[in-house]
Amino acid sequence: MTHKEHYTRLTKENRLKLIEESLDSIYSKEDSANAYKKTVALIDKYKRKVESAPYYLTQKDIILITYGDQVFHSGETALATLARFLNEYVRHIINTVHILPFYPHSSDDGFSIVNYKGVCPLKGSWKDIESIKKNHRIMFDGVINHMSQLSRWFNNYLADIPAFDDFFINVDPSTDLSNVVRPRTSPLLTEFVDDEGKIRNIWTTFGSDQVDLNYANYKVLLKVLDVLLFYIAKGASLIRLDAIAYIWKEYGTPCVHLPKTHELIQLMREVMHAVAPEVIIITETNVPHGENISYFGGGDDEAQMVYNFALPPLLAFSVLKSNTEKLTNWAKELDIPGDGVCFFNFTASHDGIGVRAVNGILDEKEMNFLVRTSIGHGGYASYRAIGDEDESPYELNCSYIDLLTHPEEDDNIRVKRMILSQAVVLAMPGVPGIYFHSLVGSRNYHEAVRKTRINRSINRDKLNYDNLKELLEEEGSLQKILFKRYKQLLSIRVNEDAFNPFGKYEFLDLGSKVFAIKRYASDDNESILALFNFTGESVKIVLQDEYTGHLVDIITHTKINIQDLALEPYQIVWLKKHRES
Repeated sequence: MTHKEHYTRLTKENRLKLIEESLDSIYSKEDSANAYKKTVALIDKYKRKVESAPYYLTQKDIILITYGDQVFHSGETALATLARFLNEYVRHIINTVHILPFYPHSSDDGFSIVNYKGVCPLKGSWKDIESIKKNHRIMFDGVINHMSQLSRWFNNYLADIPAFDDFFINVDPSTDLSNVVRPRTSPLLTEFVDDEGKIRNIWTTFGSDQVDLNYANYKVLLKVLDVLLFYIAKGASLIRLDAIAYIWKEYGTPCVHLPKTHELIQLMREVMHAVAPEVIIITETNVPHGENISYFGGGDDEAQMVYNFALPPLLAFSVLKSNTEKLTNWAKELDIPGDGVCFFNFTASHDGIGVRAVNGILDEKEMNFLVRTSIGHGGYASYRAIGDEDESPYELNCSYIDLLTHPEEDDNIRVKRMILSQAVVLAMPGVPGIYFHSLVGSRNYHEAVRKTRINRSINRDKLNYDNLKELLEEEGSLQKILFKRYKQLLSIRVNEDAFNPFGKYEFLDLGSKVFAIKRYASDDNESILALFNFTGESVKIVLQDEYTGHLVDIITHTKINIQDLALEPYQIVWLKKHRES
């Protein structure tokens, strides 16, 4: 089934039948019947509010990952300043913006949400979101595994208001939870005192300020479905399901990737698509690669996009080691379950560079090398708990450009390595995601870590718009050089059908110094061979006999003689071949 066929794959009746079956498999007969009736009512309510129109992902889809207050300027809201940056600098090359949680929140830079349906006054208003939507598609965050302890939902729960009974998970502290997979080192349970003075031990997967929702109560599901449909009504073209792997809990299990977790995602997809079939669902599951790709489901029933979490650490490892063997071997095994799904490729985000995805791909010694490099380059490493005593690296906290290059190395090398890594992302099958700080060449922000004592703050600096503009326009600055080269690659990608997210691809083995991707246009008449030199020395390239004569490097617009092809240190070439020639 192709990407376009997924849009119209189900009639309304068939979709409602799937919703009913999912509810039946999750809840009791009585709860399922009540949930189904109210879910249909929600669908009907939002159907009247949403103007749905078909949309199909192409090579023109590039997603900028940014905070709502990423840039600020006196006299205007942060979201208005962000809109100004987008319109002035990237309007014609980046068509989609992932605005990280802009809702009222209490911590974690937005991921501890107080009110799902509001906009943080310090960032702006829904009017500002609508303004950005005029020129860009928007990805909203569905932070639905947990919410803030300061939320009205949780306070109503502690007050024993009947409508919020069992909205959160109160656990007897003597319960054996040793099998639970932990993404953090913080305690799994947090004590709260309710309005009667009784202690409740609440499940808090990600920390004491983030209380997990209880999906065993179907009323929680209905509340969350209302939130997701509200986001669609407010203009969300994509919805990111944050930390979704942990959403369902069962005592005696790891409480991650459980069957009902996948069932809930399938249900949410059908409910959202009953209102707007064009909405893209993307799952964020920072777990080992094989577990991560399970969220594609059968290829047409769960996420349309899955974060390619193994790519960032593998790219960094390959650059730092000047060796592409691990990267190439992993890439050649990449597999997706259908033509309607693809990877979301990225190198950096608001979080650190997750390393769980490369468990089993990199060994312990290689993992420790990445940890030591992050620390040696001015960054940090964060850990997760394994059992009661052991810890394991969870993510590297370092700006990506600094991870790739030691602080004492030359900016020329820094730019070359950074652009090399970003060019690989742009050439990979799937949709590229670009973190704001990667686009503008931000370095490690140590002052924030000193203030917050949170390692992730190192890559979350908020930028004065005038200062940023000056750096981007200053001749010879690292920021201007990097930004200019990045924009050049983006402007090429969006015009080449061979980079279609769902297009055919092939990874070639051209030795340990080079990474090679061959991409095919949809009509099979054109192909692009993307070659990347991961070393600081010149590398001679020997290609198969099918490559003869001259090809055009679409980056430099020069003809390349295949028989005499050598890549300069960290050079990138995108060689275009017309079949008929």
